[in-house]
Amino acid sequence: MPIDPEAAVGATVGEVSFSWTSSEVLLYHLAIGAGSRPGDNVDPAALRWTTDGPGLQVLPSFGVVAPTFHVTERPSLDLPGCDIDLSQVVHGSQAITLRAPLPTTGSATVRTTLTDVWDKGKAAVIWQEGVARSDSSAELWTTRSSIFVRGEGGWGGDRGASEPVGLPDRAPDADTTYDITPQQALLYRMCGDRNPLHSDPDFARAAGFPAPILHGLCSYGIVLRELTTALLGGDATRVTGFSARFTGVVYPGETMRVHGWQDDGRILGQATVAGGDRDGAPVLGDVLLTSS
Repeated sequence: MPIDPEAAVGATVGEVSFSWTSSEVLLYHLAIGAGSRPGDNVDPAALRWTTDGPGLQVLPSFGVVAPTFHVTERPSLDLPGCDIDLSQVVHGSQAITLRAPLPTTGSATVRTTLTDVWDKGKAAVIWQEGVARSDSSAELWTTRSSIFVRGEGGWGGDRGASEPVGLPDRAPDADTTYDITPQQALLYRMCGDRNPLHSDPDFARAAGFPAPILHGLCSYGIVLRELTTALLGGDATRVTGFSARFTGVVYPGETMRVHGWQDDGRILGQATVAGGDRDGAPVLGDVLLTSS
């Protein structure tokens, strides 16, 4: 069968050494919408994401893309025990946990393994975990992500567990919107994700979408930036972890609404489409931000 859980679980996907500078950080921040609002070019709070200097901060979601930032080929699905096609795959969830704030320049090595394969009946869910370490072998951050593979379930395997993030039954502490620019997905491609689902109309239609969709990880970064700005005073150094489940899609040109709730030292959230024919359509769910 296309997926062999016994061969996949526990297998090493690979080990990648990489480095980054403030140039990659600045491009990433621009790609997730930093500096795009009127007045951001003169707002000190906004400029912390978009200009060099001692005030530059790094949004933790940058750690997710840093290892593959300079990749120019479409994503590889050469996973041990998994014979799957890119058009079958959508991003399921993403999390990052940090040991300390990310520096504006650095180098590291990330080792990635497959940790779980779940059988959802009509689909499979494949989990990966990556641990990034410094040149001195100190752990810097850990990422955990899942992909949803349509049409590859049904072998009778473990369905897996889920831990939904319950939202408070009250008005959110943050309610913001962000207008996805028409070129947002094309700009975000420069951060190392050349999946044609986000740029090729024919590929998107073949995958079941009427037009190219925004990268899930771009939405992920936008939501983290919005919540950090609204509820942490824009201080990215306070963020210790961020996780979310990709519950739907957003298209360039649409508006995304982000809700956030302070909850016992955590921030819970969600993101939906705002306005138009798809008003209220989900984008990100089970959003959880932890901070110091």
